Amino acid sequence: MKQLRILWMYHDLMDLYGDKGNLQVLKIRAQKRGIDCLVDTCTLNEKKDIPSYDLFFLGGGADREQELIYKDLLHRRDAIQQAMDQNTAFLLICGGYQLFGKSYRDQDGREIPGLHFFDYETVSSDRQHRCIGNIAIEASMDGHVFKAVGFENHGGQTQNVASAFGKVLSGHGNTFDGGYEGFITNTVLATYMHGPLLPKNPIIADLIIQRALNKRYGAAQLEPLDDLLENKAREIMLQRLHAE
Repeated sequence: MKQLRILWMYHDLMDLYGDKGNLQVLKIRAQKRGIDCLVDTCTLNEKKDIPSYDLFFLGGGADREQELIYKDLLHRRDAIQQAMDQNTAFLLICGGYQLFGKSYRDQDGREIPGLHFFDYETVSSDRQHRCIGNIAIEASMDGHVFKAVGFENHGGQTQNVASAFGKVLSGHGNTFDGGYEGFITNTVLATYMHGPLLPKNPIIADLIIQRALNKRYGAAQLEPLDDLLENKAREIMLQRLHAE
């Protein structure tokens, strides 16, 4: 039996807007295919062998939580880099997305250095330019092009994104009315889409599972599941946003 090992970072601090639902979706979709899915958690000062996991998940949090976890993440940077080098899959939501860049400057002008894995940087906006509401994008991931929906609520404006996850059809994205959302590489998916992201977007869930399995088992196709209800939920939201 194949096994999928997921590490959920700061489950007790970084879980805005139901991000935990993403883990539930991944676990259920893996189990329906006979894949043994282990979800492990890690919080401040807790020892974990990060490179031994197949998927690294970090959700969203407010400025206070980001400050709390920053130093802890910094101590783990070498282990995270090792995990990246070993093709671990990464799913980073909102605050997790921001911290993997060069820096984050909050509304008081304080700058939190990022982990410098990627070249993008984030600056907090004023209240008039906060990005909030339902969002729809045309996404591109691992050779698949599709429409995805989610919910965004972020003051941070993320700039200098080299490879966006998708083009915004309705909503804001990385910056206020910016037109593009998220960041993607062949192993990392970073996005501002909460909601949580995966229940209404099963194709993203499956592509993340495939990325995670590829680390240990090589390229493999997942057998399809009945996603009638999930796809209907996404289609209804696309209609509401006039993005169908």
